[in-house]
Amino acid sequence: MFHSYCLALTILGLATTLVQGQETKEKFSATITKDVAAQYIVVTPEGFNAQKKYPLLIFLHGRGESGDDLDKVKIHGPYKTVAKLKLPFIIVAPQTPLDERWDGDMLSAMVDHLLEELPVDRERVYLTGLSLGGFGTWDLALRRPEVFAAIAPICGHGKPSQAAKLKDTPIWAFHGARDQVVNLAGMTDMVNALYEVGNNARFTVYPDAEHDSWTKTYENPKLYEWFLSHRREQ
Repeated sequence: MFHSYCLALTILGLATTLVQGQETKEKFSATITKDVAAQYIVVTPEGFNAQKKYPLLIFLHGRGESGDDLDKVKIHGPYKTVAKLKLPFIIVAPQTPLDERWDGDMLSAMVDHLLEELPVDRERVYLTGLSLGGFGTWDLALRRPEVFAAIAPICGHGKPSQAAKLKDTPIWAFHGARDQVVNLAGMTDMVNALYEVGNNARFTVYPDAEHDSWTKTYENPKLYEWFLSHRREQ
């Protein structure tokens, strides 16, 4: 569970006495508090030593794993491959309530919480997610580009108009060419926008895959080698 999360809002409004026929432009500002919370699972690597610092891999699940059964977040994802290869990641997977999208404010606050509470190497913090979690991966990375050494969104759309925020973030995106749930065009638009701002993002399209473009991705040892090859200076 997390502490309250403060949001600073600035919007236009009227703060003076109105006079007939006069046009005024005003500004209103206030600080509001939003309470956010989520349950999450932490998986530590083999030989874990709390006195050491480890790479952190945050995994965001798809819509089918939402709810209150936390074990569902391990149905898909990097767990089996990371354990099989004996890789040094701490994996953290939060869970969304049933039928809710990823809350960007919650995820941003959770990142700060994890960096304080876990023995994390802050130069090696990585982010990935599938479908609903692919959307969440783009959104969180755009909110907090200074945190992540690399991201790997799978079958989720980003926001091309904000691609410049990720100009310096290593990115490997994945999608199925036959996906009828989340269309390929949206992912292609985001990757093209990254190219336009100078980010040479990697983009893997599986020609025969439908919506499930994550199983092959998370079973690929090269994904984790790629993650670990990137560090972000703090």
